[in-house]
Amino acid sequence: MTKVKIFLVDDHMVVRAGLKALITAQADMDVIGEAGDGETAWHAVQDCRPNVVIMDISMPTLNGIQTTERIKQDCPEVKVLVLSVHDDTSYLRQLLAVGASGYILKHTAADALIQAIRTVAVGGLYLEPSLAEHVVSRYVRRPTAVTELLGAKLSEREHEVVRRVVQGYSNKDIAMQLILSVKTVETYRSRALEKLGLTSRSALVRYALEQGWFAHGMIGDINGN
Repeated sequence: MTKVKIFLVDDHMVVRAGLKALITAQADMDVIGEAGDGETAWHAVQDCRPNVVIMDISMPTLNGIQTTERIKQDCPEVKVLVLSVHDDTSYLRQLLAVGASGYILKHTAADALIQAIRTVAVGGLYLEPSLAEHVVSRYVRRPTAVTELLGAKLSEREHEVVRRVVQGYSNKDIAMQLILSVKTVETYRSRALEKLGLTSRSALVRYALEQGWFAHGMIGDINGN
């Protein structure tokens, strides 16, 4: 079995020890290094090239945003999952803008963290569901503005699916909500992405950034399933 190689970055040794114990207990994961500050992490990641870096935000020398930006510039293939105490959408926006693949809060359940790691490791994006719900609350209440932002390109059903994708629901969740099969949801999602000129859920997040959806509170969790 090829294990997911993980590098831990947090200035609290107790946090790193807890994360290491949780991660190494997974048959498909391995912790290959750790650091207590941003600059050390930046240099170490260039040498060991992990698959996923689990990143804190508040650290000495370089903070999590600065460290993420440098890692993505020098090692674009490395995925960064931010593990933070900050329930703040401004951090979310900044981290996605510099290339982070996920954002999850430290009080989240252990199984959700493991899911997040697996999601970003295969190229998906994972955003804290509770934070995503807060961020997209205005999105849900402004269907007219949403339609305008999407350029009225989507059918009603495609729009319903995309809206729920942006809110953070999995294909299975969307299928249950709309009383559709998962395959049908995937079809609507694929058609919507094609009409928007996009190729993946990750691309939808980048598109949302470029179109200023964040400014309107219109983006959420794009979690793989």
